[in-house]
Amino acid sequence: MCIWSRVCVKLGVVLAGFMITAPSVWGQTAVAQRDPSVQIDGVYGPHLPPVVYEHEYGRSVDLLINLLHYFMAALFIGWGIFFLYCLMRFRARTGHQANCTLVKAKISKYLEIGVAVFEAVLLIGLSVPVWGSVKKDFPTADTNPLHLRVIAEQFAWNFHYPGPDGRFGRTSPDLINMATNPMGIDPGDENGKDDILSPELHIPLHRPVIADISSKDVIHSFFVPVLRVKQDAIPGMRIPVWFKAGKTGRYEVACAQLCGNNHYSMRAVMVVEEPDVFDEWYQTKSQGAEEFNEGDF
Repeated sequence: MCIWSRVCVKLGVVLAGFMITAPSVWGQTAVAQRDPSVQIDGVYGPHLPPVVYEHEYGRSVDLLINLLHYFMAALFIGWGIFFLYCLMRFRARTGHQANCTLVKAKISKYLEIGVAVFEAVLLIGLSVPVWGSVKKDFPTADTNPLHLRVIAEQFAWNFHYPGPDGRFGRTSPDLINMATNPMGIDPGDENGKDDILSPELHIPLHRPVIADISSKDVIHSFFVPVLRVKQDAIPGMRIPVWFKAGKTGRYEVACAQLCGNNHYSMRAVMVVEEPDVFDEWYQTKSQGAEEFNEGDF
């Protein structure tokens, strides 16, 4: 069998495997989108998630992802052409003998240097500044940021708001009761009387949000695709992130870290609301918390 016949056979096997597995993968994606347990807005597909963020680093993240895809596509096509050229140029032929002398080509060296320079530009010129803006340029007090806590556990997200007084109540692992006090808020602390606990993440439109990410058990990862926000939740640590939404709706909060057998089900909903709607929800939840906390947890 000639070399081109072998190549065609291998490509046929690869394409056949793809055609067999692709329908099942597409079917799983469609089922996930129709999952009635989490109703979300926006269409998720092979492209980037819908744009809901209202911050500069979100645009930089999209730019970085797109540049990487274009770069990898160019490398794939270029190396693929070179691979086919080598198959043709150096195929076994009668009367030809392999030459073991090292090739002293300059083009490949220049290409490798160019790839390294481009990767350095992406890292130093784009990735590091984006990381710096996410970690250092937090909203200041004059922007009136909403401060909340995001606590992960197997397999759920808990969102803790400080209430109208703007102060979080003292918490302790010894006080955790999964039925009545999942965050372990001290019932004797006045600052915790109006604290809000919610299984959904409610945030106001056009207002910066600072979220402290932590975990009650194993390592999780707080991931909101439409905001381009992702941060590991590590036990014993409280790691702040910030974001700002520019479009109302219901969007998915996911866990991007394999955290156990039911990792797939660790989903929540982020509700982006108009400021007046959010304030009404906030006051209602706070009053309900105060009425509940008049007694013991």
